[in-house]
Amino acid sequence: MKVGTRGSSLAMVQTKNIINSLSNITDDEISIKIVKTTGDKIRDSQLYNIDVKGVFTKELDKAVLEEDVDFAVHSLKDLPSELADDLEIIAVPPRESPHEALISPYSWEELPEGATLGTSSLRREAFCHYHRKDLDIKPIRGNIGTRIKKVTSGEYDATLMAEAGLRRLNLTHHIQQNFSLDYMTPAAGQGALAVVARGDTPKRKILEALNHSTSYREVMAEKKVLEVLGVGCQWPLGVCARVQGDEMELKGILLSREGELLSQHRVRGSVNDYERIGLEVAGHMLEDYS
Repeated sequence: MKVGTRGSSLAMVQTKNIINSLSNITDDEISIKIVKTTGDKIRDSQLYNIDVKGVFTKELDKAVLEEDVDFAVHSLKDLPSELADDLEIIAVPPRESPHEALISPYSWEELPEGATLGTSSLRREAFCHYHRKDLDIKPIRGNIGTRIKKVTSGEYDATLMAEAGLRRLNLTHHIQQNFSLDYMTPAAGQGALAVVARGDTPKRKILEALNHSTSYREVMAEKKVLEVLGVGCQWPLGVCARVQGDEMELKGILLSREGELLSQHRVRGSVNDYERIGLEVAGHMLEDYS
């Protein structure tokens, strides 16, 4: 079997974790093919200004469709709302933390007026304005290690990152604090991985064995909101579903770039109704604009 992935340190760790899990399921040898994506090539623009769907996934999709690789491993939040024809999310392994983390010598409350916070996420920028109107938000690009170094060197006073990536790279010692999911609501699918393959792949049963049903239902509810609203990283939208027992709660919150609250809804229901819950939250949000 051959797996396609981006070449970043995080992407490689995530892919190797999937390979380790597969080694308990199959005796097949698995090799890695690194694919450079549009998002990897563009270094001088905010991500939300790049008008390309699947900026971190398009080239990997092509490799899967053309059978250069058997499957691809993605950070699920990078996937567009709708996959290319003939592709499917075959499995969502157990989800890592969806929380946001602050990287800074200061706590969130201690950040001084005018402190420079680096982010290339429109959602994170909007939440910063929503909670702290006095921060100086500036673009920051680079891999996780580069962004951390820009803070520790004093170039920026702080940045926000997904806790999941820091955990996977054993960099949690850089975390100043984590935010609650209500205070800083993450992107749809944050903390989860997606195993994407052709729907007709002969390796389907093997790959399906990686699926974690609770994680799958959470992220599919979240992605349903994006699908109905027709938005991606160009919107400051936070969406997060959490399952407790047989019940799911899904929260969606939409802000303006300046941090104005535009829409916020929360729906609870049976975990088996995850798709309907996503549709209900999206429907309420659409009503706010009708």
